[in-house]
Amino acid sequence: MYDYPLYRPPSESNSLIIQVTLGCSHNKCNFCNMYKSKKFTIKSLEDIKADVNYFREMYSHVEKIFLADGDALIIPTEKLKEILKLIRNTFSECKRVTLYGSPKSILGKTHKELKELKDLGLYMIYMGVESGSDEVLNDINKGVGSNEIIDATRMVKSADILLSVTVIAGVGGIEKSDIHAIKTGELISAMSPNYLGVLTLMVEEETDLYNKILRKEFKLLSDKKVLNEIRILIQHINVNESVIFRCNHASNYVSLRGSLPEDKEKLLNQINYYLKTNQIKQEEYRRL
Repeated sequence: MYDYPLYRPPSESNSLIIQVTLGCSHNKCNFCNMYKSKKFTIKSLEDIKADVNYFREMYSHVEKIFLADGDALIIPTEKLKEILKLIRNTFSECKRVTLYGSPKSILGKTHKELKELKDLGLYMIYMGVESGSDEVLNDINKGVGSNEIIDATRMVKSADILLSVTVIAGVGGIEKSDIHAIKTGELISAMSPNYLGVLTLMVEEETDLYNKILRKEFKLLSDKKVLNEIRILIQHINVNESVIFRCNHASNYVSLRGSLPEDKEKLLNQINYYLKTNQIKQEEYRRL
């Protein structure tokens, strides 16, 4: 039923996953090999209907559904509306539908289209931001700049859809660590998303970044320098509305959780404690 590999955000661990696309519409980020084995495809409505009917027979109660693969929001609006209607009609008990959405796919929708998707059950969009530094975004071949990310954020918020974003500690390397942390903190401040997740860079073979490291064109941060980068990031996040903060992904060296700005000092003190006591996850226990 699934075309593997299959990925979903950690917070969707209890959700039914329905694949409506295969692969990623961009698939060019230099650190990522998640979808390199797949040619990006939007599944036919007939195949999606078959999957939905199959899952309806399998599960008697489904409250949360995540639409995979990467960037399902790229699906043309009318087709995505049909998918959401199908879910609503088939899983009447479902309370939320979520998906990945890139800044480009968000900006490809109108405000009216996003509102229509919201009204049909789209609850939250997960956006990979990675960095707030335009220099780093260019280095990793993200395909968008910080201004486009801010514009996309405004569109999501104006449609009353929740926004969960992720950034990656260490993705700027040693050379651009400070500017990456500072600019990312500033970008998050401008975005003020509902949720912020911090991951830590893990280098995968068969990626452009891996080859850059082999050529000594990119230097990885040590575990303590990663923590220091996260500390600088948090220091530069200044928001008025509460942002739920998580740094507890399997890729992270330590686990941090709280809300900003309420828990800012607590989070900074925790990082200082981890650095002082060296209570940091060993490299071999990190994973994606």
